[in-house]
Amino acid sequence: MKVKRKIVFVYNPTSGSLRLIPVIPIIERFVNRDLYDFKIISTEYKGHATEIAREYAAKKYDAVIAVGGDGTVNETGRGLIGTSTALGIIPCGSGNGLARHLGIPLDPFKAVKWLDKSIFTEIDYGMIEDQPFFCTCGVGFDAKVSDTFSKAGTRGVLTYMESILKEIATYKDKLYKLSFGNSSETFECFIVTCANADQWGNNAVIAPTASLRDGLMDVVVIHPFTPLDAPLLAFQLFNRLIDKNPNVTVRKCNNLTITRDTEGPAHYDGEPVILGKEIHIKLISGGLKVLIPDRRRGI
Repeated sequence: MKVKRKIVFVYNPTSGSLRLIPVIPIIERFVNRDLYDFKIISTEYKGHATEIAREYAAKKYDAVIAVGGDGTVNETGRGLIGTSTALGIIPCGSGNGLARHLGIPLDPFKAVKWLDKSIFTEIDYGMIEDQPFFCTCGVGFDAKVSDTFSKAGTRGVLTYMESILKEIATYKDKLYKLSFGNSSETFECFIVTCANADQWGNNAVIAPTASLRDGLMDVVVIHPFTPLDAPLLAFQLFNRLIDKNPNVTVRKCNNLTITRDTEGPAHYDGEPVILGKEIHIKLISGGLKVLIPDRRRGI
């Protein structure tokens, strides 16, 4: 008799699309019970997904499946770092950056069904100071928008766009010193993104050549640009061409120190945090086990 995989679904009821899509009934009806022994647990507060993930990793469950957006994925993943328990994803957020990079279907029904053919693999993850990230982290305009977005009363793409419009009129580019290895460069920057995965989410591909298994992060600098430059930047961002733009510089490394004049906002996987003048970022190779669709071996 084949031994069933033991998995737990960590369900965040506050994720945007979960208010519209009955994901729990989909899980209960369509998970293959011949392959999986499973349970579903709802999160009740910030950080709860991490606690659940650590508990079931200690119980040697095969996988913990994050059902929610990028924040739920980050919380769940950080509880599984360095364990033999894999992170799975049923994407139900507005960005779904890691799920998109891994090739996981965005439709919850299809995402549940792909579990039948999923395979285990290991990916890299990053640390910005003491905070793990799996997609991106950074400073600059996107970090400022993340901070504004977190304070808004609602979530979703429209609210995020409102946050961008609120900040863009008054945002001022800043000077950053980037130190990696034995070299350093100083740039005036609109954005500095450290990418483990290739995108922020919503198919906004900030690092087209990023790999989750190369032991390196892609450091993408968007330099100051004029309003006339913006349409081309936007087009290239959503067509995997941003690294071809003359206002963009890309470096690859596994350790980076960002130095700036003052403390201020930063972000990890879209979650805002206030950090100091000097920020240390590093990549850890192969530190997280994940479930991926069989067809996506090259990640």
